[in-house]
Amino acid sequence: MSVTSNKVSLPVIKRLPKYYRYVLEMQKNGVVKVSSSELARMMGTTASQVRQDFNCFGGFGQQGIGYHIDVLADQISKLLFSENKLDTILIGTGRLGRAISGYLTAEARGYHLMAAFDKSPEEIGKTLDCGVPISNIADLEALCAGRVPDVAVLCIPRDSARQLAPILVGMGIKGFWNFSHYDLSVDYEGITVENVHLGDSLMTLGYRVRNEHQD
Repeated sequence: MSVTSNKVSLPVIKRLPKYYRYVLEMQKNGVVKVSSSELARMMGTTASQVRQDFNCFGGFGQQGIGYHIDVLADQISKLLFSENKLDTILIGTGRLGRAISGYLTAEARGYHLMAAFDKSPEEIGKTLDCGVPISNIADLEALCAGRVPDVAVLCIPRDSARQLAPILVGMGIKGFWNFSHYDLSVDYEGITVENVHLGDSLMTLGYRVRNEHQD
């Protein structure tokens, strides 16, 4: 398997985790092989699209035989994860931040939550359920000077994120999991940002329920 990551389109990359979820479920249920048509039905796409997606990474199957589940699980895992976890910091330890910290430490693969920050005196000095202490955001650069994080998770308001952005980008952070509604990628080219808009998702759900289920 050989691939240059910048030649793979973002839509293909975004489909990889979904493939991985379905493949792990099949593996758990004892499925040995799967065809591109079967995968396409699960994914809501076409067999041709499945084959094209996998061909971006060298292809994982044989024509007329399909894909071996164990091989798919192993190869997609290698694409999505690395032996070296990404050092991650959490900024904002309110209810959302605490929920995210739990997910990062208990469910997510490939990430190491090394520090958490907040500006609230009520939060500073406390410890997250995962055991990570909450530090003052004013100490961000000093605490991360010896070990620059790869990823910052932003669970703070938009204005706070905008104010912190120059510091975070200047520190050399490579990626942002961003819940702040401030899109850093607009103002800072070359950084990797995954924007998460919970409100957008709820509004989309509401629209679809109201308009796709009418008599």
